[in-house]
Amino acid sequence: MKAFKLAWPLLIAALSLVGFASHAQEKTVKYRAAGNLVATGLIQQTKEQPFFENFAKTTGLPVEFDYKPMDVLGIKDSDGLRVLKSGLFDLVTLRLAQVSRDEPFFLGPDIVGLSTDYDRARKVSDAYREVFDKRLQEKYGGKLLGFYPFGPQVLFCKVPIGGLSDLKGKKVRVYDQSLAKFIEKLGGIPVTLSFGETQQALERGVTDCAITGPSSANSAGWPEVTSHFMPIGFQVAFNAYAMNLAKWNALTPEQQTKMLAAFKKFEDEVWTYSQELFDDASRCNVGKEPCKTGKKFSMTDVSVKDADKQLIQDALTTVSFPTWSEVCDKSFDKCSTIWKQVVGPVIGFK
Repeated sequence: MKAFKLAWPLLIAALSLVGFASHAQEKTVKYRAAGNLVATGLIQQTKEQPFFENFAKTTGLPVEFDYKPMDVLGIKDSDGLRVLKSGLFDLVTLRLAQVSRDEPFFLGPDIVGLSTDYDRARKVSDAYREVFDKRLQEKYGGKLLGFYPFGPQVLFCKVPIGGLSDLKGKKVRVYDQSLAKFIEKLGGIPVTLSFGETQQALERGVTDCAITGPSSANSAGWPEVTSHFMPIGFQVAFNAYAMNLAKWNALTPEQQTKMLAAFKKFEDEVWTYSQELFDDASRCNVGKEPCKTGKKFSMTDVSVKDADKQLIQDALTTVSFPTWSEVCDKSFDKCSTIWKQVVGPVIGFK
């Protein structure tokens, strides 16, 4: 009996500690998140921001995000990987074309001529996800949480064009080396500009044409300073979300599973929404109905010819893969080998 009396207080204390640990484990964790540029348009405004701001409520996880867009924070989208690695933010959006200047491997699923429509982009991104995550963890201390496209990147010009051959001698806004090399092959003059600088550059004649998604262009007012719209896809502008690996590892396995499930649900919704926006904005830009999400303009709709599609398709083997792999292999010796292993079977590339 005496032994029981001595042990009882110890048992109560132990149970209290277990209860305290359980309570502490569920204490709300706050993360700093650097999101997409406000200038990119409706995906950021109607999908991304609400997802992060309501994360705890919709997932049941004790997690809150202090979410702010990169352009509000004064961060360049090209610095996404540096911001992630520095630990200044716990979660960072990565615009793959822009951060590929620091890490060419991350452009692998979106070199010109590869992911030019949603169906193929989905297959390529699914194939590339695991190797992307591995590289992200090993070199940048980040965990991949989500992956989606803004949509096919298409052509806007302030001068009349009838096809890609008319880009010869024209200054064309691009955002990565793969696209720059393709424009050079067409005889055009690539001009590397950030998205936020492009509308003004078109207005002032710094560039004659520019490439981006139809919805982003509509939101940013590009149709106000351009006249010709050609809905041919060069790339799909992939976007990824990466979480600081130390913060990720601090979560319990159950919390990690729930977080991945939440991002997977969000990702699937954005894939669908992105395609809806692409179709709708393409109509809005040329004054067609229905036009539900954007502002209606009256640009000239330049029909896409089979010969132009073939030019982009051929670019994968003649321009973009050779150019990209040469650059990427210098920074990561297994780069093109891994690409061939994971992407090759998806597209029949040998």
